Parts: sequence; C-alpha cells; structure tokens
Amino acid sequence: MSRRSSTETIQKELQPYHLFSRAEWADLRADTPLTLTIEDLDKLQSVNDPISVEEVIAIYLPLSRLLALYVAATQGLFKSTQRFLGAQDGKMPYVIGLAGSVAVGKSTTARVLKALLSRWPNTPKVDLITTDGFLHSNKFLLNEGLMERKGFPESYDGTALLRFLNDVKAGKRNVQAPVYSHLVYDVVPDEVVTIDRPDILIVEGLNVLLPNRPGNDIPFVSDFFDFSIYLHADESDLESWYISRFMRLRETAFKDPRSFFRKYADLSDEDAQRTARSIWQKINLLNLHENILPTKVRADLVLTKSAFHRIEHVALRKL
Repeated sequence: MSRRSSTETIQKELQPYHLFSRAEWADLRADTPLTLTIEDLDKLQSVNDPISVEEVIAIYLPLSRLLALYVAATQGLFKSTQRFLGAQDGKMPYVIGLAGSVAVGKSTTARVLKALLSRWPNTPKVDLITTDGFLHSNKFLLNEGLMERKGFPESYDGTALLRFLNDVKAGKRNVQAPVYSHLVYDVVPDEVVTIDRPDILIVEGLNVLLPNRPGNDIPFVSDFFDFSIYLHADESDLESWYISRFMRLRETAFKDPRSFFRKYADLSDEDAQRTARSIWQKINLLNLHENILPTKVRADLVLTKSAFHRIEHVALRKL
C-alpha cells in the first residue's frame, strides 16, 4: 500500500461517520419488505419533491431497518431500567429529529419514514409534528419587526416547543402542539394536534439541531432527540427546487383567495421567477448559512441529495 493510500485510509477511519455510497447503503436493506405502494407515495410526497419506489427501496428501507433496531434497543434499555428502579413509568417515545433547508424535501422524508416505521411490529404508533406550529403568529412577528426573519430561530416560540418536547419525553398523555397552515402562512388559532404516547415521534424543522448560544444553560430542542437526521443538498440545487416549487404553487395554491401569497399568482413568469429568487437569496439562503447548515455536523445521519432529488451519499455517525 502506498503512503498516500495508507494516509487516506487512516483519515477515513478516524472521521466520526461511516460513509456509504447509494449502492452500499442499499445493500443494508437485507430482507426488509417493501410495504408502500406507488399510490401511497403519491399521497406522501410534497410539491416538487418527487420520490420513487426505487428510492424507498434503496434508501428508506435500510434506514427504517436501522431505526427499528435502535428503537428496539432503547425499548429494552428502558425496560431494564424500570426493573432496576422498580418503577412503573409510562411509555417513553423514541424521538427522531429531522433538519435541513427549505425546499430540500424534509416533509416527504418525514412522511415516508412515518409510514415505514409504523409498519414495524414494535413501533405501530408513529406520530409526526413540524416545528412550523411553534412559529410566533404573524401578528407577533409584524409587531416585533420579524416578518422577514420567519423561519429564523428568533421567530419561534422556543419555550412552548421545549415544554412540548419535555412533556412528550416524560411520557405524559395527550400533549398538544399548535397547527400551522401553509395556505394562510400562519399558526391556526385554537387548532391543535394531540400526541398521546407514540412509540416514535418524528420532529421535522429547519433549526431543530441548533445548539444554544454560549452561556445559555437552557435545554435545547435536540436534547430530547434519540436520533437525528440532516437532509443535505447543494445550494444551487436548493435554489432551483425552491424556484420550481414557487412556480408550481403560483399555478395552484397561490390562486386560492385565502392564500397569503395570492399577490404572486398573477405575476408574469419572469417576475415570478425574479421574486422567488429574491426571497430565496434574502431570507432562505441567509438562514441556511447562519443557522441550518452549521448544524449538519451534529446529526447522527446525513442524507445527501443530487440534483435529481436522489440520495446519493449516506453518512452514519459511529457509536
């Protein structure tokens, strides 16, 4: 072995992640059965975030197998601790955090994972929430001059989110989370989703892996995660996907009179693309650089997409 190849091998062994190509990761599926149909996938995917059966087989079946093993091990540890303490605590959900940029496809990934994990015998009850529900209301953001910072850490009610996660992780019954409407671009008053001791809770959001600032000893969101995933893509692809999604919504949801973005529905193609690119660069790209991308190194698993929405590389943190 040459000195160069030996050095490269050592560097690979010393890094904190196991690295897999798409094909290498797909081999880890073993005999995990495919339990989703094409019709299921059509219902699960988000606007402009295509996902194929082949993608589920290559990427998400191995991932569901890994998570099923992790959850089973955690459930066993919990039962052992209960026996040691002589305790009769309620069931503690296994919490998975999912982070990544706007337009990277977090919602589709979360829904596919939810569907697959709920089909494992030891985790029949899987719930999903997004941190969008914990955004401050538009009225609050306008009063505080934060409307152009929507999606940035300061635009969330962090106290409410931490209280929710603390209650869920403590095994409390019927914990409520607020609901967000992407149509009206605001939290829906008096509407909640109730989480009642699921086997797994998936928490999806832009900044869920963000740590506290130095000197702040308040718990942060990822303290409550048992496993975390970061969905990654090149900035140029993210921008292209965001603009493409904007253009599709302009022809559909934006035309709804209730839509917050109704004002964009009648723009010319050129003006609509210019507007979408401006929003991306001034808000979403800035948030990506300042808050989202730096958290990638904190994830237990990093899924990297190509320009065709295919996950080509997987990085799994070593235990």
